[in-house]
Amino acid sequence: MRLNSHPCLGWICLGCLVIASSVIARAEDPEPVDLVVYGGTSGGIAAAVQAQRMGKSVIVIEPGQRVGGLTTGGLGQTDIGNKAAIGGIAREFYEDIAARYQEPSAWKWQQRDEYRSGGQSKTAAGESAMWTFEPSVALSVYQSWIDRDRIRIDYGRRLDRSSVITTRSLPARIIAIRMETGETYRAKMFIDATYEGDLMAAAGVSYTVGRESNDQYGETLNGVQTAMARHHQLRPGIDPYVVPGNPDSGLLPHIDPQGPGTEGDADHRVQAYCFRMCLTDHPDNRIPFHKPEGYQPLWYELLLRNFEAGEDGVPWINSRMPNRKTDTNNRLGFSTDFIGQNYDYPEATYQQREKIIAQHRLYQQGLMWTLANHPRVPEHVRREVSRWGMCKDEFQEGNGWQDQLYIREARRMVGHYVMTQNNCQGRPVEDPVGLAAYTMDSHNQQRYVDSQGHVRNEGDVQVGGFPPYGISYRSLVPKPDEVSNLLVPVCLSASHIAFGSIRMEPVFMVLGQSAATAACQAIDDGVAIQNVDYSRLAKRLVQDNQVLAHVGAKPKPGIDAEALSGTVVDNRQAETKGNWVTSSSSSGRVGDDYLHDNASDSKDCVAIYHADLGQAGRYQVNLLWPVHPNRASNVSVTVLDVDGKRHTQRINQRDAKSGGKASLGVFEFAARGTVEIRNADADGYVIADAVQWVPVETDGVQ
Repeated sequence: MRLNSHPCLGWICLGCLVIASSVIARAEDPEPVDLVVYGGTSGGIAAAVQAQRMGKSVIVIEPGQRVGGLTTGGLGQTDIGNKAAIGGIAREFYEDIAARYQEPSAWKWQQRDEYRSGGQSKTAAGESAMWTFEPSVALSVYQSWIDRDRIRIDYGRRLDRSSVITTRSLPARIIAIRMETGETYRAKMFIDATYEGDLMAAAGVSYTVGRESNDQYGETLNGVQTAMARHHQLRPGIDPYVVPGNPDSGLLPHIDPQGPGTEGDADHRVQAYCFRMCLTDHPDNRIPFHKPEGYQPLWYELLLRNFEAGEDGVPWINSRMPNRKTDTNNRLGFSTDFIGQNYDYPEATYQQREKIIAQHRLYQQGLMWTLANHPRVPEHVRREVSRWGMCKDEFQEGNGWQDQLYIREARRMVGHYVMTQNNCQGRPVEDPVGLAAYTMDSHNQQRYVDSQGHVRNEGDVQVGGFPPYGISYRSLVPKPDEVSNLLVPVCLSASHIAFGSIRMEPVFMVLGQSAATAACQAIDDGVAIQNVDYSRLAKRLVQDNQVLAHVGAKPKPGIDAEALSGTVVDNRQAETKGNWVTSSSSSGRVGDDYLHDNASDSKDCVAIYHADLGQAGRYQVNLLWPVHPNRASNVSVTVLDVDGKRHTQRINQRDAKSGGKASLGVFEFAARGTVEIRNADADGYVIADAVQWVPVETDGVQ
């Protein structure tokens, strides 16, 4: 509700305070404070710590029973890209994680020297931070902060979304917020640190849900993206109907009959959610996967058909965490992402959200049991999945299953400034309050039936190749004529595809700290948060070890494929299978980026390059890639000639003398050529960058 119109502007006048007190004050309500943080996520805790350090009173309201959001909810493999972008309280967290694992008592299920982290979260030599961790250890760090700083956390209180009390005059000020349990919280400043943006929406701030069209902000990676859907894709040719070949039998569950939509157009769809499972293979700590009550066999028919169509990989990313645990995430065409089943979540009631979360849990529990037990799952997949299970010592109330669903994206504010793809790829902002450094990353958003009558995934986008970039302060605040004392560091103002780069837990911590700093400054200066003096804000952020500018070397431009002779196919045109990762950190690449396999233990990454040669003939085939000492010396590369004969050889991608180019030989082709790169049995990082076909009649190879 809103108060009747009152002529005050900017800071709350005495008259408004009197009115507010008469409306909402109760003896059992908390005393007014400087700052209320709604949402005890990682960003919310960082905000509270900063407010305390700046001498302000603060209360954190956590709707659930656990602080830390995804950081304590299973996402132990930190996604950031360039760790130099992370400073301030966020870096303190990862340094405290490292300190915990220096203690012998932290190692129960393995010895410290037995642990080797994997993927992008490897800690650099000599670095004081650690970027992989167990959920329980992350929670213990946050709890130690809460105890150290005497931060008040009110658990189990959900916002009454109809009772955000504001002034009627614009810009409005939030005077108080009421919980479903009846408590009313009053403050000078408010921060919405939830993944859903409930306070922001209830306060009347502009927001959006779903994907914008490319035209709206001059982007290329927003909206419907069937052409980009190469990663995490189903095998070709899978029948979508309950009874194969019979449309009258209906579509299999969770295939969208309205899809896919027009390429690049806006839609209501939201990228998929999942649980970031913490698994273990230690027999004394493992809870075997079980067949859940309410198991729906038909939900997994598409999974089984995908295996029968040729998929042979284990459909998860099982990243190693300490103590023989994992952070397990989505991988391949049918995995932990419950695609298309979250569209209603951002705007849903609490009761509806609970049902959606329960359905996601049922789906994922059923998926794990299916992978471990179903006879139509390949035997080697069943054997591998069966080694693992939930952890007895994590999320004990849920028998190893957490309450925190991975809300990759929900509401997004449409604020004073909207971050877009253009900012990610080089358009600077004039008021940075932190850096983002991750690939523009969207998970799949729908399953649909293509023009050939087969089921496909749509929505997966993974585009990197840019250095860390600044996030505008204005993207944390509402439009100037909306609300003047609310900051939104999580559901910030960004387009769908830009949010896909920003939406990382350490970045939310950075933005939470910056938001709290701005709130404290606004209180001290008696101004609206839109009128905070940025130069003073930036000075304080730097003083507090925040990183506002990328000072490292920028990636060198890649080789222009059009400048090379013959026909060159870059990795962006390749068909991929398995969990390739996009990177641009090495020079000597062709185009903006290249793919690597993370030196993965799962040796099922394949990149298939098809070249339209125009005419049949003999062609010199060359493999191109950026050289580095961590590359594999035995990369499997296969050329398919005009007769379909396969010519396989091993290429040394770490050999600096090669200059990042290897001749695969001269072969006869029809008007189309094919080369495959595989990471099977490789002894280092496998790179898939570019393949070049040059007619033998040309002189030399550029």
